Amino acid sequence: MSTEQLVRNQIVQKAWEDPSFRQKLLSAPKAAIKEVLGISIPEHIEIKAVEETKDQFVLVIPPNPTDVITAGRVQMGTW
Repeated sequence: MSTEQLVRNQIVQKAWEDPSFRQKLLSAPKAAIKEVLGISIPEHIEIKAVEETKDQFVLVIPPNPTDVITAGRVQMGTW
């Protein structure tokens, strides 16, 4: 599992366990992540947190790999 996926899992687990963190994550995701995990996310990175419900499914379409290849290298979507 990648470091990015491990961080995502930590964020989701914390949101499940702590309703106040979940609310802050939904309203101010960068601040919530910084407060709980100590991770500073650069200004140019935008984070949107949405909560699925039993009647709503969120589908995330990742960047097309051909759009992120530069100079023969794939740039990872890391912070």
